[in-house]
Amino acid sequence: MVREPSARWVRAAPPATESDALLWARAAEGDQDAFGELFQRHVAAVWNYGYRLTGSWERAEDLTSTVFLTAWRRRRSVILVRESALPWLFTVMGNAVRDETRGMRRRLMLARRVGTPDDVADHAESVASRVDGDLSIRRIAEMVAGLPVAQRRVVQLCLFGELPQAQAAEILGVTVVTVRSNLSRARARLRQLMEGQA
Repeated sequence: MVREPSARWVRAAPPATESDALLWARAAEGDQDAFGELFQRHVAAVWNYGYRLTGSWERAEDLTSTVFLTAWRRRRSVILVRESALPWLFTVMGNAVRDETRGMRRRLMLARRVGTPDDVADHAESVASRVDGDLSIRRIAEMVAGLPVAQRRVVQLCLFGELPQAQAAEILGVTVVTVRSNLSRARARLRQLMEGQA
């Protein structure tokens, strides 16, 4: 199921007249309008990818902001090797999710050591529990996080990011056959895990 980011971010994107590579080159020279067009073109896909990785609307929105802030800051040093900026943006999102997850684990360990009052409710958890679909998406994200690295990356790119297998193979530096094999193993393992929870 494809969800949409906050309406405050998205306006009707103009018809694509320039490639991502040309817009990126213009943005690298300081053209904010070109970067804005790239943002409008890809924000929904990047947010949706973040949502699928985290299972949380709020986290996906925060991380999407981080991705585009990173893109703006690195626009002069990054050269797109493909016509589309989306694979690079997905990679930045994956890294941002990993970094945030590590930080959350460290904070959780610190909170356990320090101890927290029993009567303080976690606002983020209460909000997440009220949003339809978040829990199931979160469970799937946790299952995917438990897969071997090669399988997890293929699932994130091909299933969550909806990239073609050939493009995922190029990003990962492996053959299409390897991507297909890892995807097949990952799907079988995820089916087993889901059946075990039913």
